[in-house]
Amino acid sequence: MRLTLSLCEGFHWLSEVVPINSTSRNPQHIRPLDALAAADSSTRLKAALAIGTHPEPGFVDALIERCAIEPDFFVRDMLTWALTRLPSEITVPRLRAELRSERAQARSQALHTLSKIGDSEAWPAITRALLHDADDEVARSAWRAAVVLVPDGEKEELAAQLATQFGRGDRELRLSLSRALVALGDVIEPVLRTAMASHDPAVRAHAAATRRLLRDPDAGFDLAVEQARRVVALGPDREETTAC
Repeated sequence: MRLTLSLCEGFHWLSEVVPINSTSRNPQHIRPLDALAAADSSTRLKAALAIGTHPEPGFVDALIERCAIEPDFFVRDMLTWALTRLPSEITVPRLRAELRSERAQARSQALHTLSKIGDSEAWPAITRALLHDADDEVARSAWRAAVVLVPDGEKEELAAQLATQFGRGDRELRLSLSRALVALGDVIEPVLRTAMASHDPAVRAHAAATRRLLRDPDAGFDLAVEQARRVVALGPDREETTAC
């Protein structure tokens, strides 16, 4: 069940849990931090909302640690929002460290949060290992973060790295990759041409679908995939002209 809260509800709940001007070592902080680990997801959601409504640096570690294990999507999203409310000079170094975690969700959520913060200082932490991560959610989050953070001068290299993932995963994962590549713009044309000449029909079809989306974003991914499959079925000699 989707949980939604107004900011007014968050303010009211916060007033019942912790006074606003307490310090990070104050015992008054115990209740909202405990609430982040409550069994009830709505309580955890309210806790994240309350902390984000009145952000304090002392909460950053607890928020990041909870991101790594939180099972509820909507709570994770609120945790990310709470982290974006804190100064990036505090959150970004901690999130970058989290990218080395052995826990896949920790890496994925840290990447997602870095993409929302949008601080270019995080770009060097988006490594090839993350872009190629064996866990699909980590890789997907890395693709999204990379296209947000990449400097203009490194877009071509990023496109080349992303193109190595053509044909990977199910429909949703392939759509995520296509969207990430399309977000880079026309710089992806060379890697699309290369991929469309691949011996792997799945790679060719995925690249052709991505190219169609680049040229016609309103076409829709499923239509682009279906058209790309027909193109691939014609053989590599006719693929280039038919896909235009």
